[in-house]
Amino acid sequence: MTNPIQVFDPAMCCSTGVCGPSIDPSLVRFAADLEWLSEQGVSVERFNLAQQPGAFATQPLVTQAIEAQGESALPAVLAGGMLKSTGAYPSRAQLAAWAGMSASEAPATKPKGEGCCGKCTC
Repeated sequence: MTNPIQVFDPAMCCSTGVCGPSIDPSLVRFAADLEWLSEQGVSVERFNLAQQPGAFATQPLVTQAIEAQGESALPAVLAGGMLKSTGAYPSRAQLAAWAGMSASEAPATKPKGEGCCGKCTC
């Protein structure tokens, strides 16, 4: 059994990192890592402050982190209901460990296709 992963992102137009004038490679990598976790059967939820502020208000651990650190606490990552990370996107290995998977189950991030996310050719 794996621990569910919840990600609370700062306000942004999209979670993939491919919108706007510049592409954020850490967001592209992180989106691929979350997709991989989901493919392994891990429950993954992602919330964007600009689009889902209610999710932030109803999660006490995230609310406390924001009150203590401001928006620099975001992204915040919870695993199994426990706050595991604030202020940075964790690696695939960290996510896998927090989900309850072994390190050998977490290969390095490798895009599937030509595009940024492996699904498009952007």
